[in-house]
Amino acid sequence: MDLFLPRRSIRLFACLAALLGPAAPVAAHGPASPPSSSPSQAAGLGPDLTFTFDGGADGPVEAGVWLPAPSVNGDLAPLIVFSHGNGGQFSGHADTARALADAGFVVAALTHPGDNYRDTRRSTQLTDRAPQLSRLIDHMTGAASAPTSSIAVDASRIGAFGFSAGGFTVTTAVGGVSDLGVIRRHCAAHTDDFACRLLELQPVDPETWRPSARDARIKAAVIAAPALGYAFTRDSLAEIRIPIQLWRAQDDKILPAPFNVEPIRERLSGPVDYRVVERAGHYDFLPPCSPALAQAAPAICAPTPGFDRAAFHQAFNLDVVRFFQLHLR
Repeated sequence: MDLFLPRRSIRLFACLAALLGPAAPVAAHGPASPPSSSPSQAAGLGPDLTFTFDGGADGPVEAGVWLPAPSVNGDLAPLIVFSHGNGGQFSGHADTARALADAGFVVAALTHPGDNYRDTRRSTQLTDRAPQLSRLIDHMTGAASAPTSSIAVDASRIGAFGFSAGGFTVTTAVGGVSDLGVIRRHCAAHTDDFACRLLELQPVDPETWRPSARDARIKAAVIAAPALGYAFTRDSLAEIRIPIQLWRAQDDKILPAPFNVEPIRERLSGPVDYRVVERAGHYDFLPPCSPALAQAAPAICAPTPGFDRAAFHQAFNLDVVRFFQLHLR
């Protein structure tokens, strides 16, 4: 799912819980639950295990992990963490996660507390998300990860992937500093903007906005159709030195040009692999939908005229894998 869905789509979240596949059980208390095999694993794309980890004030956080084949030499594997869009869940980019795992990466994705298909009460509190992603890294690189992943990860080779609100999350995690005042001024001038309409319905408390949450452990990042790119300060983006692969959908009507991807591209001074996907819409960065999901959520599943989402994902996943292979191997 995605940041800034039409409000009518938010009513679909309850039924999407059944259609998107089983989520990890979330205990009421306690730091983590034992991992379990994912029923969706048989389909070939779902996570190999689902589990919960300690989210601090957020309580137990559900997550999934995709595992590579064990190294014959016992080598540590690089880790990629995923951040989904607003109203989504950890399995929202399962095809990309599986492609990375097949290429030798351990992939871990979380369901963001307060911003998922079951609970959208904090869907505009975007700065809560990067610390949640960092706690996932804590879990995957700490002793607690042993039951979660049979493949030990290399804490010196960590990447991050984020789409839409997850793109905002990852941009924050790699060093972007967001300015709530800039968001408010933008929305005063662009009242029809989807983001601004949602922020009007669900205002952000400035006392809880945390503009900075850099995690220096992340050494490379893929950012697709990021939200609120204009909100990141020029100085903070200029200081980012890690490799970035940045994606824009040419026909993105949810987070349109020139306010979201372009400011990030223009302000980054480090290496940027910039990609524009011709004729693509915002939701084309999500995998092709099953028939059941397409019926329940046409807003994210409706085909973009003249665009083949399935064919695009084959190329997209290959490009993402190659990027991380280049920078984390």
